[in-house]
Amino acid sequence: MTVSTSYFDGMYARSPDPWGFTSRWYETRKYAITMAMLPKQRYREAFEPGCSIGVLSDLLASRCERLLCCDIALAAVKAAAERTAARRNVRVQQRAIPRDWPEGRFDLIVLSEILYYFAGPELDQVLNLTVAALRPGATLLAVHWRHPVAEYPRSGDNVHAALAARPELTKLAEHTEPDFLAETYLAGQGQPVSVAAAEGLLKGGGRPGR
Repeated sequence: MTVSTSYFDGMYARSPDPWGFTSRWYETRKYAITMAMLPKQRYREAFEPGCSIGVLSDLLASRCERLLCCDIALAAVKAAAERTAARRNVRVQQRAIPRDWPEGRFDLIVLSEILYYFAGPELDQVLNLTVAALRPGATLLAVHWRHPVAEYPRSGDNVHAALAARPELTKLAEHTEPDFLAETYLAGQGQPVSVAAAEGLLKGGGRPGR
């Protein structure tokens, strides 16, 4: 079964930061790697479902003109809104994904530690909505914990396999560790343009200097 709202409400009732996003070096380092996986310096319209208390949201806001964040738990939404209050380009809303998927299309969608909560056809629905909401050439960034969790219907490896099977997406980069997997996809098919190529560094067979 898909993880219920009551599970998340219970987590935040027991702790304002139940996964240690603000206190664990593991999370700080993972967020640094997550941000480094973004191939573009700036994005116009970005969407982060499952934003929790907004730690990653605050980092993403520095790279986006407009960022929509959402979470199913009201306590998380309030915490994320408070954390990003100084960021005028950020909106934080309470939404239950996939039921409350927002309208519009995005240049960046970040699925960080969220997909393994969806069981059965709901995962397919989330992925269908994600793909449909990406503008041509847009970035999809996915990051997930790889170890089994009893309450989660899927593993991180399982959801990344489902992403890799989507023909509408082309993988640009991946970072694999025993604990988590991070992957960057571009909307569309064909050979993805690397960051160096996009910067014009490959012209003439040269390479960037040190």
